[in-house]
Amino acid sequence: MKTDQIAPKYRDIRFRIFNNIRQLSVCLLLTFFCLAGCKSFIEVPLPDSQLSTAVVFEDKGSANAALTEIYSKIRDYGMLSGSSNGLSYILGMYTDELEFYDNTNNEAFSFYSNTILANNDVVKRYWNNAYNQIYAANAVYNGVEQSTNLSPADRNQLKGEALFIRALLHFYLSNLFGSIPYVTTTDYQANSRTGKVSKAEVYQKAKQDLTASLNLLTEKYLLDNRTRANAFTVHALMARIALYEGSWIEAETHASAVIAYTSLYGFDNAFDQTFLKTSGSTIFQFSPERDNFNTLEAITFSFESGPPTGAALRESFVQSFESGDLRASQWIRTVQNNTGRWYHSYKYKAIAESAGQTEFPKLFRLSEMYLIRSEANARQDKSDPAAEDLNAVRAQSGLPKTNAAGTSALLEAILQERKFEFFSESGHRFFDLLRFNRTDAVLGTIKPGWDSKDKLFPIPEAELKLNPNIQPQNTGY
Repeated sequence: MKTDQIAPKYRDIRFRIFNNIRQLSVCLLLTFFCLAGCKSFIEVPLPDSQLSTAVVFEDKGSANAALTEIYSKIRDYGMLSGSSNGLSYILGMYTDELEFYDNTNNEAFSFYSNTILANNDVVKRYWNNAYNQIYAANAVYNGVEQSTNLSPADRNQLKGEALFIRALLHFYLSNLFGSIPYVTTTDYQANSRTGKVSKAEVYQKAKQDLTASLNLLTEKYLLDNRTRANAFTVHALMARIALYEGSWIEAETHASAVIAYTSLYGFDNAFDQTFLKTSGSTIFQFSPERDNFNTLEAITFSFESGPPTGAALRESFVQSFESGDLRASQWIRTVQNNTGRWYHSYKYKAIAESAGQTEFPKLFRLSEMYLIRSEANARQDKSDPAAEDLNAVRAQSGLPKTNAAGTSALLEAILQERKFEFFSESGHRFFDLLRFNRTDAVLGTIKPGWDSKDKLFPIPEAELKLNPNIQPQNTGY
């Protein structure tokens, strides 16, 4: 698909947007978001922004449709997908969570063996899909900003969510690639020349977006199923970013804002409710693609017989859980026959559509806020509140209070707790090892192909050729 083949199509689309009804207009805009996924983010212009604004963003329904389409793309494609191409699976391969059983021609093998190259298709899709989703979020923000018909409340909700999405995706990109472009416009020509900013600058820009988002969103969810970001979703991401950058007071403050809002958030009465769509510990989750479907995660990680045809949890990982930990007994399933025994992540259990819709894929959970605040306090040498929050998570898992005492021991205990709490979830384990500077020590002992350069993914080779301003390539590639 070449750029000169796309341009005439969009000249025709611009004409039709101008001359047809709003319903057709939003369909065309959403179609663009789909088509853009096959291109580099710097190659495809949006349809004329003034026409898009005049038609699509003057109507509440079509404006919300444009925004929710971005969430669906994030759920199904790229980094945060629950598929075998998403970070939950790929970074499980990359770290100490998953053992690979598939053919070496499978795309995941290069991550398991730490042999990814700058032309790796999965890495390229992460980059391009994320930037296309960012591009779409910018289009929604700009369109709503220029709208004259939307109510102030609708404008604020849509703009706040667009800023949240933009910050979220840049945050993940930076943790994978290091220095990256931070894209805030729909001017594709300007974007094609955008240079990189450091991870620290990405965090600052994301926090600026989230501060603005916090001023636009309210405490109330637009939908009761918690699939549209509210103010506390923003607090959750701000807490995570602050933790990652080492801003301990900020991390504690934002995590506390969520924890304190007990009218919305609380641990479930039963441990097996955590990953249900109705869980009170959910801060944000994606809506499944259709009414009778549950999660891609359940399909990706589960298998019924052995040996597995894809991946299974490492034996050493499974055996590292404490005795009596409910996460080991309820979030891990054993499959065995007369030749062996294997394990898979069983956080999401609903696979058959006939069983009804019971689970939604989670992105932010309450336990993370407790562990963020625990770590933030530990790093400020406040051992008692750090232990209290750590023990709150342990209690939900059926475990006694921690024996860790003192900053160093508490931090080690928190890292272990995060390992057991967030396995197979959006790359938490890899990012935690990075933050604690443990990648070489942990992964170097169990992965023969591990190298220090593997702390960052390579910037896609095709992007470096298209935009020299994002040179140089990450070290080692």
